[in-house]
Amino acid sequence: MLVFWKENLVILAVPKTGTTALEGALAPKAAMVLRDPPTIKHAPIYRYRRFLKPFFVQAGGQDPETLAVVRDPIDWLGSWYRYRARTDLDGHPNSTKNISFDDFVLEYVKGKPEPFANVGSQAKFVCDGDGQIAVNYLFAYDRQDRLIAFLQDRLDVTLTLPRLNVSPLRETRLLPQVEAKLRDRRAAEFAVWETARQS
Repeated sequence: MLVFWKENLVILAVPKTGTTALEGALAPKAAMVLRDPPTIKHAPIYRYRRFLKPFFVQAGGQDPETLAVVRDPIDWLGSWYRYRARTDLDGHPNSTKNISFDDFVLEYVKGKPEPFANVGSQAKFVCDGDGQIAVNYLFAYDRQDRLIAFLQDRLDVTLTLPRLNVSPLRETRLLPQVEAKLRDRRAAEFAVWETARQS
């Protein structure tokens, strides 16, 4: 999470959406960089509103605006799948090394997935308890030009995003019936994504 005090902006760090690259490029400009623990770095909007926003408002008398980036749900899951196949997770319950992408996604759509497919939800990250998008600015991961233009204008910076924390290459095509099940069971993920694409 990046906090820009003077610019009245908080960038929420949705996992696997390029936030490490944003942090690498913008940390020198930020008033605060919340890196650890992960529950703070990757605080979703509901946790931010409950714990951090009141503190920021009390400290500065402002109500900071929030920004988040979301990714195509299949691409996002593919990134998680590839990331959890790395060798340092061999033998760990989170490892996807010996699991197909179809099986990973089928496990993900269950109510209580096994650890290897328990990766959270972009929709829950950016929405309130009623399922409404609760961040002020929502950007699509595949439209970096819009995000960069916004941040350059808002933060008065010239921004070049490095490629950091890139997941290893691995096949992430889904069988049509698996994709259909994902779209049915996780419709909110695709709805949030479409909203970001239309912004």
